Amino acid sequence: MPKMTPSEAMTEVLVQEGVTHVSGILGSAFMDMLDLYPAAGIDFISVRHEQTAGHMEDAYSRLTGRAGVVIGQNGPGITNYVTAVATANMAHSPMVVLSPSAGSISVGWDGFQECDTWNLFKPITKAAFRVPHPKRAADIMRTAFRAAYAMRGPVLVDIPRDYFYGEIDEEILHPSQYRVAPGGIGKPEHFAAAVEVLKNAKHPVILAGRGVVDADCVGTIKMLAEFLGAPVATTYMHNDAFPCDHPLWLGPIGYMGSKAAMRTIRDADVVLAVGTRLSYFGTLPQDDINYFHKDLKIVQVDINPMHIAKTHPVAVGLCADAKDASDELFQRLKASMAPARDLTSICNKVKAELDVWYAEIAQISEEPTLEGRMHPRKALEVVGRFITEHDVIATTDIGNTSSTANSYLRFKNPKRHVATLTFGNTGFAYQAGLGAQLACPEETVLSIAGDGAWGMSLFEVPTAVQYNLPVIATVYNNGAWCAEKKNQVDFYNNRFVGADIWSKSYAKIGEAMGADGYTVNTQTDLANALETARQKRRPAVIEIMTDGTRLAPPFRRDALALPTRYLPKYEHLDKKYF
Repeated sequence: MPKMTPSEAMTEVLVQEGVTHVSGILGSAFMDMLDLYPAAGIDFISVRHEQTAGHMEDAYSRLTGRAGVVIGQNGPGITNYVTAVATANMAHSPMVVLSPSAGSISVGWDGFQECDTWNLFKPITKAAFRVPHPKRAADIMRTAFRAAYAMRGPVLVDIPRDYFYGEIDEEILHPSQYRVAPGGIGKPEHFAAAVEVLKNAKHPVILAGRGVVDADCVGTIKMLAEFLGAPVATTYMHNDAFPCDHPLWLGPIGYMGSKAAMRTIRDADVVLAVGTRLSYFGTLPQDDINYFHKDLKIVQVDINPMHIAKTHPVAVGLCADAKDASDELFQRLKASMAPARDLTSICNKVKAELDVWYAEIAQISEEPTLEGRMHPRKALEVVGRFITEHDVIATTDIGNTSSTANSYLRFKNPKRHVATLTFGNTGFAYQAGLGAQLACPEETVLSIAGDGAWGMSLFEVPTAVQYNLPVIATVYNNGAWCAEKKNQVDFYNNRFVGADIWSKSYAKIGEAMGADGYTVNTQTDLANALETARQKRRPAVIEIMTDGTRLAPPFRRDALALPTRYLPKYEHLDKKYF
């Protein structure tokens, strides 16, 4: 076997895995390996904060299917990844976190930048590995990639900083020698049971999730829907899992989602849920629509057996790859039943439900607003049309406006929607947009973030400028943390503590950092700014002046309760002012 250093061995694993770039911030702990990257053909993307690198690689993984790789200085550099890695973990995004640690001889001495990051990351990764000896460096790296792909999520590789050095004998292996591509359909008898449930369905509905996008099986879902005569909804914040221009498209379920979708599932007898874990938050009743009712028969397809029936009892569970399972189901159904004879009445019903929902959200957007301020829904109408018309990749944050976007994000193609999802952290959308642009350099990428989330993002505008990443940042300046402000309205008598946000001009800040800045407060000006930014292909910050008094419903009405005060000094807070 050839001689090499551990740094060389680990770098060669990256090369064999097809890694073309690694993101992070320069640090002395891994500089020996970093020095090899240019000769290896690996770019180093230097960000302003490590959390950004994590969100970038999360988005990169979702759009390319390849595991993103991040690295940082031991101690504080790696701890800065916690939020991003936790987000990727709940989003099932393969990622490898290269985590240098204190030198092996000094562990336990509380030395400079020492931290037990291995234990810190174990609860928020699919696996956390330690390099026990320099000779195991390449083996542990291979194991990390195997685990990241097999378990669908981030994996940590902890390596003492002195283990990058030395002389080892190592054979470089091709990935086919140590891991296999995921796939398979599970047990045939389970498919026979699923076919029986679907054959006997009177009002079937298909629910398409992230797995449909990852497995590239939207085409099969279309065929299944047309064969069964089943309308199709998409799971919460996976709006790109079925084309919005298909006559059976219902829109997304979940918070601020399509009431047409949720009402149709409520009236269904069978739901075929493909590529989804049916997350707890994403299936909660909305607007008094309890659409996952107790009599609903669910046929659930998910590649992870731990996700089958995790939140809802199923009639049949299929532990399988979404595409393999969909193809198998379609072939079995074709062999055992006649297709739906006439889709006209079903499509007409879908259209009627959508028309009712469209009218409802249009009426809300006509609420009066403060002078010089747009209704946030009016802004999202324009942004939504722009995204659909130009086949834009959209990244979304969490918060009042970002979540309301669930009603307006409609995609004709998959791999167009990257959301923060269940971890729900602010400051995701723009950083993820940078990663999306790295993954798809020729595409138009647009991020959606309120001013709160933008405050956690704006420092990366120079990164976009430095690497020529022409992400269009739409920033909704409503002057507050409006999602939380709504809770203070509903439960705390309009006592706004910590809710207000101030900035002179986010557009001007963007310009000072090298981007193009636009400030708009009308639909026409917003549409013009979006089109100008799209054509110029430069990093852009579009500051949209929206009305912070137009608040969406609470995320969770069951999460808070009207308080009762007992100490005399606080009794007056119980008085109701509205």
